Amino acid sequence: MTAGPGDAGERLDRLLAARLGTMSRTRLKQLILDGRIAQDGATISDPSLRVKPGDVFTVAVPPPQPDRPLPQQIPLDIRYEDDHLIVIDKPAGLVVHPAPGNPENTLVNALLAHCGAELAGIGGVRRPGIVHRLDKDTSGLMVVAKSERAHAGLAADFAARRVSRAYRALVWGVPAPAAGEIGGNIGRSPVNRKKMAVVTRGGKPALTRYRVLNAFLGDVALVECRLATGRTHQIRVHMAYRGHPLVGDPLYGASRKARQASRLGAEQRARLSAFPRQALHACLLGFTHPASGESFVFESDLPKEITNLLDILD
Repeated sequence: MTAGPGDAGERLDRLLAARLGTMSRTRLKQLILDGRIAQDGATISDPSLRVKPGDVFTVAVPPPQPDRPLPQQIPLDIRYEDDHLIVIDKPAGLVVHPAPGNPENTLVNALLAHCGAELAGIGGVRRPGIVHRLDKDTSGLMVVAKSERAHAGLAADFAARRVSRAYRALVWGVPAPAAGEIGGNIGRSPVNRKKMAVVTRGGKPALTRYRVLNAFLGDVALVECRLATGRTHQIRVHMAYRGHPLVGDPLYGASRKARQASRLGAEQRARLSAFPRQALHACLLGFTHPASGESFVFESDLPKEITNLLDILD
């Protein structure tokens, strides 16, 4: 598609929707964010880009995906299971449910293979059983519903903040005070639409409570975070907002902080800087069983790749 003189200054997503006609503006906006639209051969990522006459845009539409995720045999670390729910210790690198860019090899695909037909359609066909999520590169505990009763009960408890969740994170710098709260609405970043940010307008209220568990030479700290809300990237955004991005976080400023860690040894700094994911682990999950009313609390040790970092810091 080539922009004409009358298109000057128009938003890219709006212009594409008007020109193509077969896709909604929301769908086209997501294609832009997914890197599937190019301007004069260069991939762009800003749906609000103002076009100029003569700009040439190409759209790479991904092939259609099946409406229902398919079962796939993927190993699961199961901590508890009954007729109503299953608790999983998710490894880093495993996406929770199919989405553009990750149509298969997800936790949902694995659960469909493990649970069989009883899981299909619970709470919806695209994300069966899912009542909360962890980022792809965040490890740790998740609960998944296996019955409609469990899905409704767990979803209500998450919404009402009756579920206990604690995380361990390795961050750059040492937060001060050593324990406290981080607030501020979280919404899409106005600068980079692939990121979330603490925003002054819009967004949703978010609150993270933290405490420092250990500090290493003033350059790195092991922190426990407890969520009062559950926003996208909440811990990563709040800690970066306070100037303490997570070690290994590819989105929220960790590389800049790594360069400032002058008190660490060269090997320590190199190992921390090379860590391939955000150092974040969901270590505690507590909830009331939606069928029996019994209280459950599960705990998960830090994975080896994070304990290895702690060993080199010690």
